[in-house]
Amino acid sequence: MPLIYPWRTAYGADYDIHSVLVKATSGDHHSWAESTPLQMPAYSPESAAGVYLNVSEFFAPQIVGKEFDTAADVTAALAIFKGNPFAKAALEIAWWTLESKTHNRPLHELLGGTAREVQAGADFGIQDSFDMLLGNIQTAVDAGFPRVKLKVARNWDVEMLRAVRSTFPNEKFHIDCNSGYSLDDLDMFKEIDKFNLEFIEQPLANDDILDHAELARTINTPICLDESVTSPRVVEQALKIGACEYVNIKPGRVGGLTNSIRIHDICQNAGVPVWVGGMLESAVGSAVCVELATLPNFTYPGDLFPSSRFYTRDMGQPEVTLTANQTILPYKNGLPEPDLELLEKFTQQRTLVTPAS
Repeated sequence: MPLIYPWRTAYGADYDIHSVLVKATSGDHHSWAESTPLQMPAYSPESAAGVYLNVSEFFAPQIVGKEFDTAADVTAALAIFKGNPFAKAALEIAWWTLESKTHNRPLHELLGGTAREVQAGADFGIQDSFDMLLGNIQTAVDAGFPRVKLKVARNWDVEMLRAVRSTFPNEKFHIDCNSGYSLDDLDMFKEIDKFNLEFIEQPLANDDILDHAELARTINTPICLDESVTSPRVVEQALKIGACEYVNIKPGRVGGLTNSIRIHDICQNAGVPVWVGGMLESAVGSAVCVELATLPNFTYPGDLFPSSRFYTRDMGQPEVTLTANQTILPYKNGLPEPDLELLEKFTQQRTLVTPAS
């Protein structure tokens, strides 16, 4: 799906979004799920092509034609495969959406959430200039977004924050480093302490928690883990050693909604707030993130975007929209599904997995 404007981060730029869509059937019912690890293994070790291969060749044949009473049973059936949470999530989330469709119950209700509105924040990748960024932030502030997230990278960090904070001294900001730094950058992180940020998201390596714990002991700004959080066990270990004070939950990155709920509960019991993240999915995947964010410990505004923020026309319909107070309403009457015309236009490859295959 082509983006309106490139999404630039510490690991590079995305000009379009590569997703793996799963259509699951049971009897006369069908539903959809979406996993969006991006085109290249730059955000995580997974890529869209790798997820597609694993789902079609290995993971889906492990579960198709079998009965699963719970999503946890699906997760257990896929546990023989190491890692690959985005691939596992593609199938695990499909179980949830199919359960919702089959029993005509809202997904957020099945997850244990409520029908409360979900608060969205504003996010900006690396822009063409400081002036462009400041103008976009002003638009977000005027629209009433409760916080603004800023992507940072080398040569787009301290000076950028200085320009932002001098223009917006009282707004809530946090930065996302996308694992672009190391402990060798400690002086820079101490400089960032001056900007009174809500937290620093994933400053260090994507597979690290030990260095994050050391950084957390050394600077005043709280740390939030994103890429490092790949399972409930990692979260338990990270909280045990003090590696973070916030946790971002992306259903794809943690292997699905069952693990997302477990991570939510672990953090809630530890008094650590969580917030939902996205991977620039179509409305098919974004809606699932909205439903997840109705759980009570999702207290920090999420990375939830209206479809018009990134796409001329969203492949998922109906499109995601924000209310006047920058919230998204949960889906009481069914989840978005792909527009079949756009699905045909954007599809690169497809595989049918049946019990006999």
